[in-house]
Parts: sequence; C-alpha cells; structure tokens
Amino acid sequence: MKNLFYRSSIFAILTLSLLFSQASRANQPFVSPAPPSFAGTAHIVVDYDSNAIIAQGNPDMLIEPASLTKIMTGYVVFTEIKNERIKLEDMVTISEKAWRMPGSRMFIEVGRQVSVQDLIKGMVIQSGNDASVALAEHIAGTEERFAQLMNQYALELGMTNTNFLNSTGLPDPEHLTTVRDLSILTRALIRDFPEFYNWYSEKRFTYNGITQYNRNRLLWQDPTVDGLKTGHTSSAGYCLVSSANRNDMRVIVVVAGTESASQRISESQKLLNYAFRFYETHKLYEKDQRLIDARVWLGVRDTLGLGIAEEVYVTVPRGQYQNLKIDTLTPKQIEAPIALGDPIGQLVISLHDEILVEKPLIALADIEQASFFKRLMDRIKLLFRGLFGKEV
Repeated sequence: MKNLFYRSSIFAILTLSLLFSQASRANQPFVSPAPPSFAGTAHIVVDYDSNAIIAQGNPDMLIEPASLTKIMTGYVVFTEIKNERIKLEDMVTISEKAWRMPGSRMFIEVGRQVSVQDLIKGMVIQSGNDASVALAEHIAGTEERFAQLMNQYALELGMTNTNFLNSTGLPDPEHLTTVRDLSILTRALIRDFPEFYNWYSEKRFTYNGITQYNRNRLLWQDPTVDGLKTGHTSSAGYCLVSSANRNDMRVIVVVAGTESASQRISESQKLLNYAFRFYETHKLYEKDQRLIDARVWLGVRDTLGLGIAEEVYVTVPRGQYQNLKIDTLTPKQIEAPIALGDPIGQLVISLHDEILVEKPLIALADIEQASFFKRLMDRIKLLFRGLFGKEV
C-alpha cells in the first residue's frame, strides 16, 4: 500500500461557543513579548500538561545539580514505597556515614532508628544530606548502589544528559545534569506521586526538637507555588526548581547558577509570572476520544473510529487559541485486519505553520478480516476507484 495521506480538518470539534466568543478578537493583533533576561547560567520554563517549552536558556548545558539531586532521590524512594518494597512506617537504623554527612542536615543521630516518613520530610523540607544517605542505604545497602538506581530511573525517564554519583548532590566533577533533564524529572515526580508531592509545599519540619524551615522562599512569597527544591554549592551557585498552579495551569521552572539565594527566588518568580501572563494551556482531547471515522476495506465493518492514546494539551500565547489548526493525516487505503490500538495516521496541531503537537491516531476497535466474498467485492470497488477516481 502506498504511504499516501489525505488531510481532514476537524475544526468542528472546537465548539461553536468558543468560535463565537472569540470571533470579535480574531482580527486583533496580539503581541507576546520575548522572555525576560535571566541572571544565571541556565534555565527552562515548561508547561506541566503539554510539556511545551515556554522559555529556555542553555537547557542542555551540563551543570552541577547540588541538592536538586534530592528530587531524584525522592523519586526512587517514592517508587520503592509505591511498589511496596518499603513502607513509611519502616524504621531505619542510622549509620555513621549518614550521621557524619556535611552540609544541610536534619540532625539524626548514629545508631538511632528513624521512620522512613521522617527521613523523607527531613530530606524534602530540610534538605538533609544525612536523611538522604540514610534512605539510600536503607533501600540499596550503600549509597553507591543507590546511585546506580538513580541513573537507571534517569534513563527510563529520558534524562539523557544526567549522571548521578550520590544521593545528596555534594560536589563531584562527574555528578552532572541539565535544566532540561531536571524539568523532565520534576514533571515525572508530580505526575507519578501526587500523594507525596504535597510534602514539597510544607514550610517547616521539626525533628529532634529542632525546627527548620523550607529554603524555598517562594512558598511564602507566591501562594500559587507548591514546590519544589533548592540547591546550592560554591561551584554550582544557587539553584531552584519551582512549580506553581494558577487557574488549572501548572508551570515548572528550573534555574541554575544564580549568585544568591534571593536572586534564585527573583529570577524564578519573574519566569513564573511571564509564563502565566503571556501563555495559556488548553485540554483539547481526552484519552481514547473518537476524533474521526475512517473507511476500512476487506473488513467485517466498513468504518473505524480513530482517536488518541492519551490526553492532548496545547500551550499557546494568550489570544492565539482560535488560530490553532487541527488536522488528521490518514492512509489513503486502510485494510483489515486491524487490532485495537494499532497506529493509523497522525493528529497534527499547528499554530501559524509551527507544529505544536504530533500524536499517532490509533484504532479504537478491532476489525477482523471479512469473508472471501466480501473481500472480493471490496477488491472490485478498489479497482474501480483506482480506474475512475471514485467508489462504486
């Protein structure tokens, strides 16, 4: 079968109310300004739902993640809990290595037993290096073996420029990542572990009679911010991964290499404000939503519903939603047998000739091959269509 495609616009899927409400604005120009300047080494701004990049600078530059490493430490720990290999109530005996960790600590004591839940809070809220090592040893036996797990998960998530050597982020020349990879990790953590994500918004945690405050000052400054993690070493500078949710639009911002704790806050805040002020995200389709019906040959049925395997979101500059172009591309000739979920064509969403989304169209049902007589009749119809350019 020749790999020929025909186009079928499906603007009708957009509701008439949307078209009428925005018709008065259709001819009005809308200017989206360039992203604000950034005082640091690298940054990225990503919409959570659509995964669209709103702003970026040096997204693939190798950087030291410092304590942003603990986002992956948390991801591995949460995975172990979800897979029922450890429990929040499990008690962990603190090793001398964990107790002696330099830098930020939750002040656990060697030989004492501490619950997994308290260690997670000590790592997430207090950025405790001692808590991170204790969790790593509890899961993998040693921090070195735990780092191997971290790298395995990084590869599975598509973090192609990341290499972890420890669970804390303490400096090492080969302990590196990128702001793009950190945005991938953050998006996965929020998506996969909503039941644990709320801990990243807690402002304080008390352990062993010592209360420490979350270093993410955006939690006090911006009520829409609900995470996520700070980082700092002398070589990495001041870093921050933040996420905020305004009017059902979630944005992730990663900044690295700023000069002070106050600067990482101000730079993150202006990037968040830029994203929410000048962009909007819309959910276009549900998972398995039927988009079009395609003609099928040689099958027990002549039509097949095509849809998408996952929800489809799109992020566009404000005022540009009505200018989206939505097309389906399907093979000129589709023949049975067809199995549920088989890819058949593509959904393409573009804005001003720029492709924003490409998703495979999938079969929403099985279609078995027809009887010999039905197949023979379809072959005759196809022959006439080829000869005369139309069906009979």
